[in-house]
Amino acid sequence: MNCLVIGKSGQVARALMLTKPTDVSAVFFGHAEADLAQPTSLTTLVREHRPDLIINAGAYTAVDKAESEENLAYLINAEGPGALGSACAELGIPLIHYSTDYVFPGTGIAPWRENDPISPLSVYGMSKAEGELRIRSSGANHLIFRTSWVYFHEGKNFVKTMLQLGVSRDKLKVVSDQIGAPTSAIEIAKATWSATHRALVPGFDEWGTYHLAAQGETSWHQFALAIFEEAKALGYSLSVRSVEPIPTEAYPTPARRPLNSRLDTTKLERVFGVRLPHWRESLRECMVKLSESQAPRE
Repeated sequence: MNCLVIGKSGQVARALMLTKPTDVSAVFFGHAEADLAQPTSLTTLVREHRPDLIINAGAYTAVDKAESEENLAYLINAEGPGALGSACAELGIPLIHYSTDYVFPGTGIAPWRENDPISPLSVYGMSKAEGELRIRSSGANHLIFRTSWVYFHEGKNFVKTMLQLGVSRDKLKVVSDQIGAPTSAIEIAKATWSATHRALVPGFDEWGTYHLAAQGETSWHQFALAIFEEAKALGYSLSVRSVEPIPTEAYPTPARRPLNSRLDTTKLERVFGVRLPHWRESLRECMVKLSESQAPRE
């Protein structure tokens, strides 16, 4: 299978590189080769390469900055994916795309299902929702994977930020009323490759949207406590002594976050036989990798 991956330096793209099966030939294009902010160039790119599959692992992910960069967020998260979808439909190439829990309003406590009504609270969420719509409208065979709270042992994310703060500060305040499932980019990548192999079997007809997230649920506050617990077990010298839980309203940000980011992954397991590990198990594996790569220590 020949695969073209849009994205090279992001968390999921890096994880796709690390987990790529031996029977897959993949080319990873970064911003310089495949610019989601230049939709027409993407059409040319797809026509030139004509792979068996395209995975779009690129996105505008600066949630708060998107509030002041709405046009750029929509270019990258909506118009670019829409152009990919149209090109894929034209050439009969399946498209895999990643979306987010931020397309939901975050009300209630029940896990969101794929067919639940969406109502984003932020520009970022709205741009991702528009990207989904454009891909569906393109007519391309596609898999849209909505995921949540993504982290990785490389790049910038909550896990690495907490480690850095845990070394440099003795007191922290972390939001405790936003609930979701921290999801490892490695597990997202492995699930993607597994689903891809099933989807490319002749006769597969269950294209559409799927929720792809770790098992279990937690708050950002409890997630932070788990990170510090794992860090101590691995020998990190932490300064943090107090992690105070605070409500979202006590930590104002330009973009509103959903309180309920739980995602129901039943459909993913039914169709693809894929069930991600519990978030705590994946966190432990990530922390070990960080430790081995000499993550920030005092």
